[in-house]
Amino acid sequence: MTQATNNTPSAEELELINSYTRNPLSADEVYCFNLTLCDNEVDRDFERFSTDALKGLCELFVGKTGICDHDMSSKNQKARIFKTWLEQDDSKKTSTGEAYVALKAKAYMLRTKDNEDFISQIEGGIKKEISVGCSMKSMSCSICSKDMKTHSCNHIKGRFYGKKQCHGILNNANDAYEWSFVAVPAQKNAAVTKAFSKEEADTVTEHIFVNAEEKSFYSKEYILELENLAEDGRLYKEFLTGEIKKYALITMPKVDCSAFTKACENMSAKELKSIMDGLRKQTEEIIPVALQLKAVTDTKTHSNNNAFKI
Repeated sequence: MTQATNNTPSAEELELINSYTRNPLSADEVYCFNLTLCDNEVDRDFERFSTDALKGLCELFVGKTGICDHDMSSKNQKARIFKTWLEQDDSKKTSTGEAYVALKAKAYMLRTKDNEDFISQIEGGIKKEISVGCSMKSMSCSICSKDMKTHSCNHIKGRFYGKKQCHGILNNANDAYEWSFVAVPAQKNAAVTKAFSKEEADTVTEHIFVNAEEKSFYSKEYILELENLAEDGRLYKEFLTGEIKKYALITMPKVDCSAFTKACENMSAKELKSIMDGLRKQTEEIIPVALQLKAVTDTKTHSNNNAFKI
């Protein structure tokens, strides 16, 4: 096999590149570089790709275009992936204890005058960090294994439950849209170079969030509003669970109420309210609600309102 040098493609790689061109390109017309698109480590959004998901994305990202900041404009296209593969490092473990697996790719761009500055930024390590745009069919909770997209799950990504930190496991790759050069990627190791060398902050709040299934973008404010609503829902479910436990202690004193608390974890707010209403009615039969005191109607005592005159 002919080896590529100075970011020029080998004969075999040039053949792959020319499968995307209308007119064949020569090796000196093309600039090639390697990418780490994503891996199976928990990212800044407290999500990670499963190994099977990476295998699916490996096929889907072949031929996908590279842009900047997820700006889906044709004038913003910079490069294209022509080759992908998975690399497993058994000597390196992820935070979940698995062998580290990364989705690697090789991309090309044209050596034109317009691209000279961009290529210089890649070579100089300025344009380095990568973010991918893709769609996953499911995301399972690392704590309870429920699909966090379609089922009610009380666990919150990033929080610790015992010694385990909750995160979403992305499964079943559905589509790959694009990959982008960004300032701060969700995936810490996603970059043009093999290592992400700069010191990273513990938490990063992205300014733009993408709904991959609908191919639309949501603002940071909208996402924060949804997070606040989710927190309100969580607190409401905690209240309902407490009420159920209280009424269960009255109606079924011999039953271990911790069983109710455990069962409530997997119920929706609507289901919890229905159970609470039923137990409350049973409680009222055991301990009737006391009537309010009858109003005094002694007309002799209260025949006038002198006490209220100013």
